[in-house]
Amino acid sequence: MENKKKVAFYTLGCKLNFSETSTIARNFQNEGFNRVDFEEIADIYVINTCSVTDNADKQFKQIVKKALKTNDKAFIVAVGCYAQLKPEELAAVDGVDLVLGATEKFKIQDYINDLSKNDISEIHSCAIEEADFYVGSYSIGDRTRAFLKVQDGCDYKCTYCTIPLARGISRSDALENVLKNALEISKKGIKEIVLTGVNIGDYGKGEFGNKKHEHTFLDLVKALDEVDGIERLRISSIEPNLLKNETIDFVSKSRTFVPHFHIPLQSGSNEILKKMKRRYLREVYTERVARIKEVMPYACIGVDVIVGFPGETDELFLETYNFINEMDISYLHVFTYSERDNTEAVEMSVVVPMNVRNKRSKMLRGLSVKKRRAFYENQIGSNRTVLFESENKEGYIHGFTENYVKVKTPWNPELVNTVHEINLTKIDEDGSVRMDFFNVEA
Repeated sequence: MENKKKVAFYTLGCKLNFSETSTIARNFQNEGFNRVDFEEIADIYVINTCSVTDNADKQFKQIVKKALKTNDKAFIVAVGCYAQLKPEELAAVDGVDLVLGATEKFKIQDYINDLSKNDISEIHSCAIEEADFYVGSYSIGDRTRAFLKVQDGCDYKCTYCTIPLARGISRSDALENVLKNALEISKKGIKEIVLTGVNIGDYGKGEFGNKKHEHTFLDLVKALDEVDGIERLRISSIEPNLLKNETIDFVSKSRTFVPHFHIPLQSGSNEILKKMKRRYLREVYTERVARIKEVMPYACIGVDVIVGFPGETDELFLETYNFINEMDISYLHVFTYSERDNTEAVEMSVVVPMNVRNKRSKMLRGLSVKKRRAFYENQIGSNRTVLFESENKEGYIHGFTENYVKVKTPWNPELVNTVHEINLTKIDEDGSVRMDFFNVEA
């Protein structure tokens, strides 16, 4: 009996990338390959790349080296956003055999004739205008949580962003297929589904290959709320201008959708927001946060923010800092602006020095710690539900409440992938929250 070939995967970047890696892996397994961990010896290593930040770019070479150190005869494949944007750069990295762009990545097997190392890397990358069809995907790796892709691409023209160049136009999965995938996930015993995409609030556009909205994001949310077997649904990042009051109100009364929103802000200065070509001003953001807190006072609200954008003076940065500080939000994801080729921002004058960018990032990360602490303190004494994860971390099992409070209790394998009612009791030294159980003995 012939030994099955082994394939391993490494994913850089966002939840969307993780969902697509998982789907590509299942395709390999359906073709008779064995999937192994990236640290193990494999015949093929597939690296799903990201190009949102400089760090993701630089990581790629290190990951290739790591794979070749494990097996110097392994066939190395690069896919993802960086592979679409700069295929020649990836192909020039020693040891890379195949680079596939936005549409080709889901058909890797079609481009592998044998697994012999290539003297010259092969590149198969379409013009991004050809990335106009939808490929559904979802991730299953963590037993407790799955990432379900519902939308891809973006029609926005933010001046700092390369994602439209890497993923193409906004397009959506058919509602029927999303529901089918959600049901498949629920039947595997996974308790929580996270909806993901590039611009999920734009859901419905391109659902059947045209620009017309057959369904809206609210239609999607309402339909998913009816799927049997799902205990939790979580909305990943959604643009403030696309997060409508009707959706917020529905989530507040939903059977499965949890009170957790992640809403990109990027800047608290209207002047900078206009330079970024964002589709809202800070007043819209204020309204969204106020509405969420009005109907769900205990809701968790995460915020994306970019520091050091061209033209961001000290005064404009302080506008952002003070704006966030005064808002009732729960945590920040802070991104230091980095120049990206083929964007409008890279041509802008008044460049912010890197040391200033780093200082501002540090300030906002400190503010994030303060905001998360305040949010957690407000939750102490409240009753919540927690979904436990599968990892034993120094004798403790961790999990997240519906409103995204990280909790811990002494390790008990019987708690893995189970949901329990709890009472939040105190904040521990590591920042997680201790708890008491209502319905099991800890």
